[in-house]
Amino acid sequence: MLQAINLVFDYNGARVLESVGASVEKGCILSIVGPNGVGKTTLLKCIAGILRPAGGSVLIEDRDTFGMPRKELAKHLGYVAQNMPVRFSMTVFDTVLAGRRPYLAWRPSRKDLERTAKIIEEMNLADLAMRDMDRLSGGQAQKVLLARALAQDTRYLLLDEPTSSLDLRHQLEMLEVIATLVKSKGIGAMMAMHDLNLAARFSDTIMMLHRGRMFCSGTPSEVMTPENIREVYGVEADVRRENGHLHIQPLRCAGLNHPL
Repeated sequence: MLQAINLVFDYNGARVLESVGASVEKGCILSIVGPNGVGKTTLLKCIAGILRPAGGSVLIEDRDTFGMPRKELAKHLGYVAQNMPVRFSMTVFDTVLAGRRPYLAWRPSRKDLERTAKIIEEMNLADLAMRDMDRLSGGQAQKVLLARALAQDTRYLLLDEPTSSLDLRHQLEMLEVIATLVKSKGIGAMMAMHDLNLAARFSDTIMMLHRGRMFCSGTPSEVMTPENIREVYGVEADVRRENGHLHIQPLRCAGLNHPL
């Protein structure tokens, strides 16, 4: 299990996270939702070791990650940032191979090369393997960055807005790929998400952040209620289940009489 326990983070003297906890088991997806600026990205960066929290701890299989060497941590956690700019001309193959860095000596081994090739095939990127990254579409580049994280052979993934800037088809494709990998490989995933419908559809559990604190956590049905959405987002919403999936329809800003 990956656990964040009572994380506290301050920025320029302001409290961003206040005793926030989150956990995910292998083979499961936890989505972190909440309004802009609530601390979703900050939480993931604290868990990834990119930011140093003022308090709390992060445990992987009950082992504290604080103080763990970066290369060692990278064998346990893969992090895919939001809107990572692709401004380099490395090939797709070399970019995915870079995910093997925690294991590399001064040159890649046969195992590193074979592992990279296998992941590229599993992610249906073989046709793009020798294409430069700066010639890819946004959806293609996002898949490559996910493949690079998978090349680390981690058991947990941290994904910051994995569908950001993608069109509807590529949003669904990306989340279907993530869900398949999580279930088939027994990976645990934490995702920061904006789209409540996609979060409800692809998550095992959802945590809703509000003003730097955990407001609620549970199954999609437990979290995605009109009352919770009104309190956290300030929006009146209709929530119903159709064809086995939750559907969240925003109606109006709370307190307004006219619909959005």
